[in-house]
Amino acid sequence: VVLFVPNDGFGLSRRNPGVHRQILFTTVGWFVGYHLTKRAEYVHAKRDRELFEYVRQHPEDFKIKEKKRMGELLEDFYPVR
Repeated sequence: VVLFVPNDGFGLSRRNPGVHRQILFTTVGWFVGYHLTKRAEYVHAKRDRELFEYVRQHPEDFKIKEKKRMGELLEDFYPVR
């Protein structure tokens, strides 16, 4: 009796992938994740530089408001009896 076990092209069944393939996929996943993270940080840093440059060039649009005290922010307290 010949048992046919389908494989995925590498010659191994899907039930027993082997340690070497686990190491391969872990390495590939780490590599892809590293570069995606690096690209995301680059894009965010570029956006930050552009926004800070815009704020520096247009100070009239971003005036600093005077600080308020906590009592000015809260409503007056009237106890209900």
